[in-house]
Amino acid sequence: MRVFEGPGQVYRRCGCRDEETGKQFGAGCVRLADLSHGRWYFSLQVPTPDGGRDRVRRGGFATLAEAERACWELAQLPGPEAVARTWTVRRWLRFWLSELEGRLRPTTVLNYRSIVEKYLIPHLGMYRLSKLRVKTVQRAMDVICRQVVRGGRLISPGSVSRIRAVLRSALSEARRQGIVGHNAARNLRLPNGARPHAVVWDDEHEAVWRETGVRPRVAVWDLDNLARFLEAVRDDPLFVLWWLVALRGPRRGEMAGLRWEDIDLAAGELTIREQVIVIGGREHLGPPKSAAGVRTLALDEATVKLLWELWHEQRRRHGGVDPMGRVFVHANGRPVRPDWLTRRFAKLVKQLGLPPVRLHDLRHAAAGLASAAGVDLKMIQHDMGHASPVTTAETYIYVFKKMAKEAVRASAELLLSHAKIRMSLEGASQA
Repeated sequence: MRVFEGPGQVYRRCGCRDEETGKQFGAGCVRLADLSHGRWYFSLQVPTPDGGRDRVRRGGFATLAEAERACWELAQLPGPEAVARTWTVRRWLRFWLSELEGRLRPTTVLNYRSIVEKYLIPHLGMYRLSKLRVKTVQRAMDVICRQVVRGGRLISPGSVSRIRAVLRSALSEARRQGIVGHNAARNLRLPNGARPHAVVWDDEHEAVWRETGVRPRVAVWDLDNLARFLEAVRDDPLFVLWWLVALRGPRRGEMAGLRWEDIDLAAGELTIREQVIVIGGREHLGPPKSAAGVRTLALDEATVKLLWELWHEQRRRHGGVDPMGRVFVHANGRPVRPDWLTRRFAKLVKQLGLPPVRLHDLRHAAAGLASAAGVDLKMIQHDMGHASPVTTAETYIYVFKKMAKEAVRASAELLLSHAKIRMSLEGASQA
């Protein structure tokens, strides 16, 4: 190895191998005495984004002068530019993910990591940051758009958008640190796709499902089915939880994390401060999904009465109620888990023979119920814990429309019955 008057080391090596072991001789090959044998390489330490230093090796140069010049050029670059020249997209993405831990919700980091490892690294991980171009990312996204996922379907446009969003966020951080000069994940052509809207289980949809077994991707009970479910589970130990989710729409993790100190029975209020999430079979307690998830929900008299009954039942069974204790627990006092709640709810729905919905779909029902009762969109947004009313409107638009039609019909019937107006609707139905 030769040390030259510069920041690194320059040396010559070749690809000759030992016939017995198969290992390369490298810089120890005896044929390197011939200056025409082998190629020139250099090694150099460059700064890393985390404040450390990496040893970078480059080679394949035909002459000593070329190797020395390349070493000097790399050494003269500012730290961020040196990172762009030496780090691959794979390394940057993994470093970026490590920096997110502790700053974002564990489930968010887990989802990002899944996207990075499953889609971004296989298609873009080998490129150096300095070589990443929009057309390169576009070709990779075009390949991803043709992938087949579970069920034999093409990957959904929504999933493709999330993949692009993760890459764009990672490259935005690289641009902020001066590592890249532009974000190659911007201005891409991606397929358009709307999120699946919830379909209300009315008589027509239910009849088709019972005959064919085909169900909508996202469905929500109408008021009749919701009432049937609540009546059937009145004696279930978790009836209060099912009631709260159906009426006020909290998420399953928020219910699992609810403590008695979060409930003001005198004022008739319930405050969502934290939630439970399960990652790799382990529980994690943290803040709600977003800042808007921290909210206070008003409770009606019937709900307050149910919570009082639950409080007295736990005091009788366990000899007291810890204000810091969880509200919803098993018979042995162990808190319920969100994933267990999902399985328990699915089992109850199947046993009762009701049209299939997810536990999360009770949030849709709660939003529709509030809309039918005349609650304005801004208040529904607050109760659902959405950061924007646009999210609320886009998510529940079909539920709102269905509930609104039922509410208008009920109002008209009420008015007609009290006004004693005889009216034929046959002509209207044909119009």
